[in-house]
Amino acid sequence: MSTATDQTEPNNGTDLPDYPGARSSRCPFDPPPVQAGWRRANGLTQVRLSNGRIAWAITRYDDVKQLLGDPRLSADGHRYPQLMETQQHGQPQAFPRMDDPEHSRIRRTLTGEFTVKRVEAMRPHIRSLVDRFLEEMIAAGSPADLVRAYALPIPSLVISMLLGVPYDDHTFFQTRSATLMRKGTPQEERKAASGELFGYLLELVKRKEREPGDDLISRLITERVVTGELTHHDVAMNSMVILHAGHETTANMIALGTLALLENPEQAARIRQTDDPEVVATAVEELLRYLTIAQDMLVRVATEDIIVGDHLVREGEMLVSGLPSANRDGVFETADALDLDRDARGHVAFGHGVHQCLGQSLARVELQEALPALLRRLPDLRLAVPLEEVRFRDDMVVYGVHELPVAW
Repeated sequence: MSTATDQTEPNNGTDLPDYPGARSSRCPFDPPPVQAGWRRANGLTQVRLSNGRIAWAITRYDDVKQLLGDPRLSADGHRYPQLMETQQHGQPQAFPRMDDPEHSRIRRTLTGEFTVKRVEAMRPHIRSLVDRFLEEMIAAGSPADLVRAYALPIPSLVISMLLGVPYDDHTFFQTRSATLMRKGTPQEERKAASGELFGYLLELVKRKEREPGDDLISRLITERVVTGELTHHDVAMNSMVILHAGHETTANMIALGTLALLENPEQAARIRQTDDPEVVATAVEELLRYLTIAQDMLVRVATEDIIVGDHLVREGEMLVSGLPSANRDGVFETADALDLDRDARGHVAFGHGVHQCLGQSLARVELQEALPALLRRLPDLRLAVPLEEVRFRDDMVVYGVHELPVAW
């Protein structure tokens, strides 16, 4: 009999570690220390997710890439309802919760908006927004909360304009997004927030049908809905996913990236003192690898028995990809150090495989513009409170900081 079968007898969850585990207050940029132990010991460890379900935590780089590229792992929320616990009845399935070929069919209707060429054409506008919010923060005076004044409004406005969502409604969608991102939120509150966001976007889709503009939602209506390729509900749901993810993730990377640089002043100087866009691009890739803010977003279900190393993952069992741990694996030399000159290409901060982050090119450009501008314009930027008083987002699906008090 295979030793894999012997080592992976089902566990009822009573003695499993919680995922993702507690971060160290001494090293808040590092993944939870327990994950390094899992990575060194077994690679795959059964854990209890924040919703109480049992899953295999994948913590090694090679295993993450192998499994996220394996078609035997499913993201299909209709086939596996445990992947869709916050969705209200009657809402369509979003493309990240589909498997191919349907996933690819829907994704293709969106990819044209997020190509490298399209995003690069947006760079001057993104730069102007960076300058605008930076000047407004400076004018308001020191100290300031970098999250509210700078890190959050830049990607929120960018993604709102791309979709055609009125930025005046940003408080509405930011508060609902926060509810969905908070781990401890009761399921009924999550469903209510999801329903409110979906209803808001469905009404916007109908309005765009009557009054189209130069935006993604309008183009989806005029190019995809009229042909029957998408429904109004499809457009609303996938716009909700893009809106939700498009500001939460990049906002947290801007804020957490700034804090990591303030705590590593020699590394910050590397960005501040260069005018070489390639140096900045390399630095951003390393920050993405080093911080990897997606804590427990990538959950899949095995559609058949799979052997991973010495482990048997049985059909129907759930798996969660530990991207922060994978990006600290030995494939990257001195992986626990922040080295902005490192070639970090190949990191899995945006996931891997067919479900890899749709908006990664946009996120890169936003970071490449926001971080250097901040460091150059405010060379004396510093934390306004001790590091121990910074509230980290341990309670959220996407890691970061709730506020970042800074002075200059």
